[in-house]
Amino acid sequence: MQSLFEPIIAPHPEFFQRALARQAQLTKPPGSLGMLETLAARLAAMQSRDQPRLDTIHVSIFAADHGIAAEGVSAFPQSVTAQMVKNFAAGGGAVNVLARHVKAQFEVVDVGLSEPVDLPGVINNHAGFGTANFKHQKAINESEFYVSLAAGRAAVNRALAGQADLFIGGEMGIANTTSASAIAAALLSVPASQVTGAGTGLTDQQIIHKTDVIEQALQHHHKHLQDPVAILLALGGFEIVALVAAYVRAAQKGLPVLVDGFISSVAALAAVKINPGCADWFFYGHLSDEKGHKIVLDALTAEPILQLHLRLGEASGAVMAVPILQMACQLHNEMATFTQANITTGQ
Repeated sequence: MQSLFEPIIAPHPEFFQRALARQAQLTKPPGSLGMLETLAARLAAMQSRDQPRLDTIHVSIFAADHGIAAEGVSAFPQSVTAQMVKNFAAGGGAVNVLARHVKAQFEVVDVGLSEPVDLPGVINNHAGFGTANFKHQKAINESEFYVSLAAGRAAVNRALAGQADLFIGGEMGIANTTSASAIAAALLSVPASQVTGAGTGLTDQQIIHKTDVIEQALQHHHKHLQDPVAILLALGGFEIVALVAAYVRAAQKGLPVLVDGFISSVAALAAVKINPGCADWFFYGHLSDEKGHKIVLDALTAEPILQLHLRLGEASGAVMAVPILQMACQLHNEMATFTQANITTGQ
């Protein structure tokens, strides 16, 4: 666990300033490329190079089951988690299609399926057969927590071994929006109703039930929700803990991270609460339609790249944002300056 608290070196400020100076010299009105200019400058600082690049993308999907599913908080049965992992392994998920499009390295990690999947392409870092039902007891015990942490760190190590320029973590787990909403409520000290949404497609009445389950759980654990690690142990999921560990590890190793939707953003919030230096290494792929996502992003002072009314998870929105980041790099690197193009500036 101590690895979560190891120091993080900030992106290089000199390269950030040099990138902004170059943006001011490119053949365009100042600031006219909007967010793309800052994205390129931040990547330049993260990579300590004047020409940032995103040639190699690594996508890790962490999958696990949740005991809280027994409370009827999802529109789908728990068996769908393992079925979707098999779909990912076969290349049939939305994130598979998107990962192929951006030529990403892709892997699926079983961190705690209740029905383990033994298939090529599925990495076994099994912490347990799903978490405990956190309405009644802590979701994760200490040994399960360590295995989940190790799964996240190992994914980043594989990304680094593959010379990745960007790490994207995704998740799959029926009822994991319930866990994420509970974690968000605890981390932000807000009522569950502010951060609890439809998840896999609940009706209004089902959302009320889901919210009530979370509120009961928060009340049950309230004495143990004093710090981010305790919150993860009480309310978390194996895949969410793996994401937290991956995000921290990536920041510690100087590997930029592109965060996906609501669940991934909750993991990012927990990572920042644990090790604040992480924040400088995160980009946020999109603002989803899942209730609570904007509150979490606001708490992170995050500016998402896309807003496409998504709520799929599984890293899909983050992978969709990759071409935007790549175009930001290409514009920064390849546009002519006013001097090169012999264009008179407005100054």
